[in-house]
Amino acid sequence: DWSSDVCSSDLQPYLSFEGRAQEALDFYKSALGATIEVVMLFKDAPPEVQPHIQESSKNKVMHASFRVGDTQIMASDGHCTGSANFSGVSLTLNTGSAAEAEKMFAALGQGGKVTMPMSETFFAHKFGQVADKFGVNWMVLAPKAM
Repeated sequence: DWSSDVCSSDLQPYLSFEGRAQEALDFYKSALGATIEVVMLFKDAPPEVQPHIQESSKNKVMHASFRVGDTQIMASDGHCTGSANFSGVSLTLNTGSAAEAEKMFAALGQGGKVTMPMSETFFAHKFGQVADKFGVNWMVLAPKAM
């Protein structure tokens, strides 16, 4: 029973872009004002790991972390397969205003696909869903006080 224990964990998404991580980091920096904290390439791995890394992956992202607001998101090129799949998962971006929600929604939608246009709902001044150009699903909203 966890109810009597103090849980000091936190949860962070880890996105595998399968070869497009650096492009994604640049996109989120531009679209969302993300702050890039760490980028480690496969070529920077310790010498004992190098024999297990394909030459075509050496300049790909082994691990990265970036922040959008207070949230840390981690990313990688994973196995560098070229086909990322973010099916069944969405990142929710809560904004401070309807105007900010509209701006971020439009930025994330550049080259992506709107799956639910921005509109007012019972829970948000603005709410919309978009899959960005990497296939990452986003729910962007300016929540109403409940």
